[in-house]
Amino acid sequence: MAGAFGFKGCQKIRGPQIRNLLEAKDFFLFDCDGVIWHGENAITGAAKVVSSLIRRGKNVVFVTNNCTRPRENYVHKFYRLGFTDVMLEQIFSSSYCSALYLRDVVKVPGQVFVIGCDGLRRELQEAGIPCVEEADDPDATIYDCALSPDVKAVLVGHDDKMTFLKLAKASCYLKDPECLFLATDNDPWHPLSGGRVLPGSGSLTAALEVASGRKATVIGKPSRFMFECISSQFRGVDPAQCLMVGDRLETDMLFGSNCGLDTMLTLTGVSQIEEAQEYRNSDQTTNHSLVPDYVVDTIADFLPAFEELDEQSN
Repeated sequence: MAGAFGFKGCQKIRGPQIRNLLEAKDFFLFDCDGVIWHGENAITGAAKVVSSLIRRGKNVVFVTNNCTRPRENYVHKFYRLGFTDVMLEQIFSSSYCSALYLRDVVKVPGQVFVIGCDGLRRELQEAGIPCVEEADDPDATIYDCALSPDVKAVLVGHDDKMTFLKLAKASCYLKDPECLFLATDNDPWHPLSGGRVLPGSGSLTAALEVASGRKATVIGKPSRFMFECISSQFRGVDPAQCLMVGDRLETDMLFGSNCGLDTMLTLTGVSQIEEAQEYRNSDQTTNHSLVPDYVVDTIADFLPAFEELDEQSN
């Protein structure tokens, strides 16, 4: 975690240091929630940062563990919040990458039982992945419900309509050792306003892991597969020329570390610099993979660096 300019891990950087980093990197990967926006509000300056990078010929992609909406809905959200130059091809969600994994990597030979929302199902359907249709009677139980004979994979994502019956059916399918067990991501929770929390996909996956006695293969961050999806769709991606920008140490920074990327923590989301410093000072070397190379208060800190670059070119 030395970083490109000799800074120690977790180094807070500003103006000239950011400018040097922007010049050195060709590929920028951004998380969305907590980095680009909060809910329906864009982070101040984020749209200008993204457009400035694209205008300078940099490659920009968005990597999100949020599996609740298909990519086309993300394009609409970006546009709605003022990001007018973001294209579908720049968006890599855990639901989209899960569809690619099932279609192109394992070539699933049967149906997929999905614990997840409509957005996840739509991504699978667009990739031609057959899903088990939910058609149970409201009073059905695991004792008398129908089970599909052709389920070859169970995929767990965020599901705000999770039921005990879904958990029980998935456990039954996973009794077959040939049935794949996949999770879109392992995010444990997400912050809500007023100090409330929303349980994430990882909490549902954990329940099914206990019930089935099996461990899920995670598709989204911090797994490398998301970066492999990007590398397969953008030619000549060099990890040394990439910067991963995120707000969560346990997903975004670990993802960057797993993929050999320099990492930057922005303090507009979940994790704070004190947590990163604790990991940096930890005696457990595995915690060092959670430490960012660089820290900024917000990605709007890029803007003065762009102004300096513009002045140099004039």
